[in-house]
Amino acid sequence: MAKQQAKRQRTRKAVILISFLLFPIILNYFSPYVIIDGASQGIINGSFIVFVLLFLSSLFLGRLWCAWLCPAAGLQEACFAINAQPARGGRFDWIKWGIWIPWVSIIVIMAISAGGYQAVNFFHLTDSGISVDQPFAYITYYAVVGTFLILSLTTGRRGGCHYICWMAPFMIIGRKTRNLVKWPALRLVADRDKCIDCKSCTKNCPMSLDVNAMVQRREMENSECILCGSCVDVCPKDVIAYSFRAG
Repeated sequence: MAKQQAKRQRTRKAVILISFLLFPIILNYFSPYVIIDGASQGIINGSFIVFVLLFLSSLFLGRLWCAWLCPAAGLQEACFAINAQPARGGRFDWIKWGIWIPWVSIIVIMAISAGGYQAVNFFHLTDSGISVDQPFAYITYYAVVGTFLILSLTTGRRGGCHYICWMAPFMIIGRKTRNLVKWPALRLVADRDKCIDCKSCTKNCPMSLDVNAMVQRREMENSECILCGSCVDVCPKDVIAYSFRAG
């Protein structure tokens, strides 16, 4: 069992590292600017479609994307070798909402001004299919990478996820919707009676969550939980597990 658990985390880390290496190709499909430009012309583009898919997936899988596929995750977890201190989240997590709300408002205003969405072009502003294919695109690419890198090195584990990620709110809203309706979805469950209070789960959480406290409260839901399974795999007593059920 221990070997299987270790393999799962190695696989997860390999996937997000590969995703980061592909970032120059796929950057525009997560771009906060490209979706605005598309909205101003009434065009549903790649980033629009990706953000909708992230929201829909979160209704059943929470923020699993953040742990298993996100390009920025590969960069940030690579930074753990330099700064693995817990990120100072909590009271500062609101910053990403301060970015997301005005951004989404601009998208809505632009779409209304254009008379609504009238066309679909997945490759809008990405005619070659590759995002970083022009000199100016390199500036955008390194600005995004540099921002996430600096936050990871200065604020701790996955600082970018906590403070500036413009995609996380889509999934947080989706997860809260799921919790309200309570249909079956991927989640974490814990048996507090088996816990020996070693706090390995908290020490190894890439999102700097106090997982041990969540276990003690018998409440494993947290809007910053990305369902990476690190706490599941590191627990010596198998206290925490994945589950796909209602509740």
